[in-house]
Amino acid sequence: MLLSVILPCYNEEQIIAQTYCQLTQILQSLNNIDYELVFIDDGSEDSTFSILAGLQQEDPHIRIVQLSRNFGQQMATTAGMEHARGEAVILMDADLQDPPELIPDMISEWKKGFDVVYGERTERPNEGLLKRLTSRAFYQIIHHLSDVEIPQNTGDFRLMDRTVVQAFLTLRERGRFVRGLISWLGFRQTGLYFRRPARQAGKTKYPFTKSLKLAADAMVSFSSRPLKLATWLGFSASGVALAGIVYALVMRLLTDIWVTGWTALFIAVLFMGGVQLICMGIIGEYIGRIYAETKCRPLYLIQKKLGFPNGEPSPAQDKIIDD
Repeated sequence: MLLSVILPCYNEEQIIAQTYCQLTQILQSLNNIDYELVFIDDGSEDSTFSILAGLQQEDPHIRIVQLSRNFGQQMATTAGMEHARGEAVILMDADLQDPPELIPDMISEWKKGFDVVYGERTERPNEGLLKRLTSRAFYQIIHHLSDVEIPQNTGDFRLMDRTVVQAFLTLRERGRFVRGLISWLGFRQTGLYFRRPARQAGKTKYPFTKSLKLAADAMVSFSSRPLKLATWLGFSASGVALAGIVYALVMRLLTDIWVTGWTALFIAVLFMGGVQLICMGIIGEYIGRIYAETKCRPLYLIQKKLGFPNGEPSPAQDKIIDD
């Protein structure tokens, strides 16, 4: 059988050679399994591509897809899945925080009949308190908002059967949250616990701002409940405003007390304005994604490919470059 391992890379020059060595050592120890390493260079600005090109000249198992710019990990992962040929496909980060030692266990679970085997993190060393708290909050929120059960404390590190990969490739939406889409597909899925190693070199490619964008994509892609929240906020604000109007009329008509003071009026205006802006922002998020989908741009563009046999079918994105 053929096993494909997909590794999105972005500025990984300090660690990529070590990743290749450790991964190759594990894969060569597997019995009756051929393999390919599909590296997706996601617009790296350092020497990542040069290092990979040098390794590819010495190892025919390596395939390299260089994207025309940085499209983000979710798009790079999609590109890798479109170029993988294996009966089973493994997604993992290129920084060794997804331990290659877990691959044999994933294959064992796959052979038992599971279509997806994902890694579930038990510990996340060397991550700041803010990162851990926001990550935990995100999974709690997505758990309550989404109609799809997305396993907590998971990344994209997982093994998938070819059937799952083919099903995933039929999904062409731009606001991608890969682990959520794979959960949405269904099939038989199981998890393996592992302790996530500390980063050995380089820095995280998911700072706080990118993490927020990924969280927004996940929430908007898998739930319409924020729109319902906007509706209920509108009703609540209207109820508060109506109560204020009734109170003012009662005080004016039935008593000698006149409702005075600009403070109460100022607070009421700010409250109503804030609620309206929140509702408009939520609706705007959905409209913005509808606009992005209607443009029908390709998910990514390829600049160069190395290590692919001649005559192999290419995905639709390649044809855009050729034209």
